[in-house]
Amino acid sequence: MRLRPLLLALALIAPLPSNAQGDGETVVAGLSQNEVSITARFSGSEIMVYGAVKRDAPPPASPALDVIVTVEGPLTPVVVRKKNRRYGLWINTESVEIDAAPSFYAVATTGLLRDVLSDTDDLRYKVTIPRAIRAVGIAGEAEDASSFTDALIRVRAEQGAYILNQNAVSLTQETLIRTDVALPANLIEGIYKVRIFLTRGGRVIDVSENEIDVRKEGLERWLTNLAHNQPLAYGLLSLAIAALAGWAASEAFRVRRT
Repeated sequence: MRLRPLLLALALIAPLPSNAQGDGETVVAGLSQNEVSITARFSGSEIMVYGAVKRDAPPPASPALDVIVTVEGPLTPVVVRKKNRRYGLWINTESVEIDAAPSFYAVATTGLLRDVLSDTDDLRYKVTIPRAIRAVGIAGEAEDASSFTDALIRVRAEQGAYILNQNAVSLTQETLIRTDVALPANLIEGIYKVRIFLTRGGRVIDVSENEIDVRKEGLERWLTNLAHNQPLAYGLLSLAIAALAGWAASEAFRVRRT
């Protein structure tokens, strides 16, 4: 008979599920498209992320509701090298191996990132670009190892692979959500994870996840499969195409001279 009161007490003190820790607000989200096909003419794409906030009661007056949208490409290991000038030459002197870095990562927010997300929840959910990079153990590989991660972020930002768009998410009457995320032309194949975070006072109160399937199609798909499944045939084909291109160029030059 004492077991039932004990179970009831444990139920009362047990932590609530993550969605129940908020203020009764949840997000229902969708994407303008769930598939992206990479073809010979692919020059990038734009995905519209939209959604609505469901709630059981009127929203609290404060703190204000904010939204963060992230789009994360497949994770890949990366070796980052540092060059220094030695004897008049620039050579690689140090390197670190980052366990996993997103091939693409975009963050869009309703306000300034530092105002809409706390450091604690950034660490928990890995929202910002530095947190999305898994660089465990690099401190022992080189002096000032964090500078290698900073360099990776800087280079990929210049390439358009890492994007931070603050004040780019539209939130109408604390209910309707919309933002557009531009995907560059140099995407790699894989599943791209889209997350929408609801926050109040920097605290995450709900998360919604969707996926975008990025795949090569047509000739690009055939060449990729050939390279992975029949590397010898792919190499011979590459040599034949190179030889044919060289012959065509020499013939065109000869005809032009005559």
